Amino acid sequence: MTDIPQTPPKQSWTYSNDVNAEIRRAAATGIYDIRGGGSKRRLPHFDDLLFLGASISRYPLEGYREKCATDVWLGTRFAKNPIHLETPITIAGMSFGALSGPAKEALGRGASAAGTSTTTGDGGMTEEERGHSKTLVYQYLPSRYGMNPDDLRRADAIEVVVGQGAKPGGGGMLLGQKISDRVANMRNLPKGIDQRSACRHPDWTGPDDLEIKILELREITNWEKPIYIKIGGARPYYDTALAVKAGADVVVLDGMQGGTAATQDVFIENVGMPTLACIPQAVKALQDLGMHRKVQLIVSGGIRTGADVAKAMALGADAVAIGTAALVALGDNDPIHEAEYRKLGTTAGAYDDWHEGKDPAGITTQDPALFNRFDPILGGRRLKNYLKVMTLEAQTIARACGKSHLHNLEPEDLCALTVEAAAMAGVPLAGTDWVPGRTGRY
Repeated sequence: MTDIPQTPPKQSWTYSNDVNAEIRRAAATGIYDIRGGGSKRRLPHFDDLLFLGASISRYPLEGYREKCATDVWLGTRFAKNPIHLETPITIAGMSFGALSGPAKEALGRGASAAGTSTTTGDGGMTEEERGHSKTLVYQYLPSRYGMNPDDLRRADAIEVVVGQGAKPGGGGMLLGQKISDRVANMRNLPKGIDQRSACRHPDWTGPDDLEIKILELREITNWEKPIYIKIGGARPYYDTALAVKAGADVVVLDGMQGGTAATQDVFIENVGMPTLACIPQAVKALQDLGMHRKVQLIVSGGIRTGADVAKAMALGADAVAIGTAALVALGDNDPIHEAEYRKLGTTAGAYDDWHEGKDPAGITTQDPALFNRFDPILGGRRLKNYLKVMTLEAQTIARACGKSHLHNLEPEDLCALTVEAAAMAGVPLAGTDWVPGRTGRY
């Protein structure tokens, strides 16, 4: 008698093993889950877009014999000293506290060698980063940790952080195990005590107050420094428009795939919009105000490759910023530390408990025994190489589309593989002239 094959029992999609495990964890501890990194759910992203290379209707540029420029000017609207970068790929704000001192030094070294800028993040300016960063952007956050007028003047630009893609509407976290003597001194905090940054600035509540704050920062810096406004990807059209009207030189738009050092997991996975959905709305706001390319747009949140860079710029960005990818380039989540990641209950590529300060790579930690493992010179060299490769990849795509500058890429160079990506990016579904959500032809 032949055995009848048994159908394996089906697991509930609503109550999967992951969901059930989180319910049990919450029931056992009574606290919400905190982690770093970005959203882990599958979201429409740059991978869902393709370029339409030139052939007869468009004329491609010939290899490396015909120039394709990559430079970008940031802060040309009002600043006396706008920033000129060789590549439009910048380093996003990641604080000393979240990262070790050697990691911050490596970011400065790598960015400078590649001809781009790095950003302080929350908690103030370290001498390692200022000393090794040719161009340094100072983040001005609601917490005001480490903020002083002298460092504002030492910076090359100021980024007023209103929101972050991983947690728009929420504040940052730095748990006690990462608040060392040096971090505590810089932030004027007690050592070893959990810290949570405010979710909004204490001295303004709306766009009119923001305009006053921008003017204050310009007066402090003698109108020399470009003023960036960073917004989380939630209501990008209105937030971009209000930032422009308040007097920003640059708008930094951070989508949902952006990372964070630490926040609630429920925030990371359930608040905000995908980066792909944010860019066209921000660009539309700039165009409606007649300010596209006059006020520069920097896009961040899930940028990993030169193709991602080119796609963001084709949709209207002037530059991009990378955070998580920069940490991976430095050596974070490297399989070389797999044995130690296993001891922490995770694996290389999945380690996101940065708030615990136990990073074997020595990057997201304040433990001297760990951060002394990290070589900032080697890390800076790795980051430089990565930035150079991304720039070359973006150039290669631009040339294939017949463009002599990355800024000449446009939505007409793109098509989408899915209905969702087509609707979000505002480009036609591949093989059609249909842009979902719009009437008429593309």
